[in-house]
Amino acid sequence: MSNYMANPQGGLLGLSEGDLAAFQPLLRMNEGIFEESGLDAETFMLVRIAALATLDAAPTSWLLNLKLSGEAGITPERILGALIAIAPVIGTARVVSAAGKIVEALGLAIGLAEDTQ
Repeated sequence: MSNYMANPQGGLLGLSEGDLAAFQPLLRMNEGIFEESGLDAETFMLVRIAALATLDAAPTSWLLNLKLSGEAGITPERILGALIAIAPVIGTARVVSAAGKIVEALGLAIGLAEDTQ
């Protein structure tokens, strides 16, 4: 039995707080997806950003994708540009919600970094 199944409450709490380490199955779902898409890294991540905003994704989902976006060299200005571009399609309420969740995700990242020091 995996760690997260042995302690589901702790696993759910960890996941909600941005600790994806215990959830290897979630991380493995992404393996090979970038290569299979045939997209360049920036386009790939901006599409994911648009999908997260459309779905009104939780801050933890944003956390992982913002980290990957940063590693791909995508600036906050490009992320904001993507949100502006999709606003007429998904609505301003979703874009404003996405902005708030991005801020929450960045707060989670800071908290996680402080916990590891």
